[in-house]
Amino acid sequence: MRLSVILPAKNEAQGLQQTLPALRALFPAAEIIVVDDGSTDATASVAAAHGATVLSSPYPMGNGAAIKRGTRAASGDTLVFMDADGQHDPALIPQLLARLEQGYDMVVGARNAQGQANAGRGAANAFYNRLASWMTGHKVADLTSGFRAVRAERFREFLHLLPNGFSYPTTSTMAFFRSAYPVAYVPIPVAARLGKSHIRPIRDGLRFLLIIFRIATLYSPLKLFAPTAFAFLLLGLGYYGYTFTTEHRFTNMSALLLSAAVIVFLIGLVSEQITGLTYLAARAERKPE
Repeated sequence: MRLSVILPAKNEAQGLQQTLPALRALFPAAEIIVVDDGSTDATASVAAAHGATVLSSPYPMGNGAAIKRGTRAASGDTLVFMDADGQHDPALIPQLLARLEQGYDMVVGARNAQGQANAGRGAANAFYNRLASWMTGHKVADLTSGFRAVRAERFREFLHLLPNGFSYPTTSTMAFFRSAYPVAYVPIPVAARLGKSHIRPIRDGLRFLLIIFRIATLYSPLKLFAPTAFAFLLLGLGYYGYTFTTEHRFTNMSALLLSAAVIVFLIGLVSEQITGLTYLAARAERKPE
């Protein structure tokens, strides 16, 4: 098994000084790729000094973009993604690889409540996990963890689906579940990051809603749209019952709510077909290889 370890890094010189020596000591034969996402510090030079392959961007493109660049450049048949800020312990990688050898296609390092950056992000991630578990019918222990091991050929099937921002873990996890590729979780401790976080609570607030919709559209849109349509239907029927009883007429609001129920359901149905075609096209693209 040839191993490639990919670390997206933006101004992570301090973290790399700790992470790279540990990685090299544990996996001397592994390919280590540091994707420098437009850093303004010594990230690239530190990575090169420790023998890593460095892919540098002239300006920041995003965490997901770094993952895609690193994946395209990797030669290993097994890929490990981890943060460059010192939060992920390289000594835990063998646990992920051991689970891959049991027949899984993706193994994710799952953080507990103590491993979250703060209470707000912990609550948001817990919500993501519950939503994803409901959508997939499988327990999702950590939807947004960036510490994971995957089979390269499987992961590359979905490269075109990955966003350039921070939600690549969400997208890849749901894509694997949607394609019936088995996913496992390994509990991991997480250390305090070295350096400054790139997450901005206010700026990233919209990510909360976007990730919810991404979860739905990547797996089964009808699971989101059908309950919404049913809610509009109940509201429409309820309001019609009220106005018929009190005013003996069918109102415009009742018509609007019932029409919304039909429209939302049809949008979900079309979205379901588009999602299926997207995954079918992804599989077809990989067949010639």
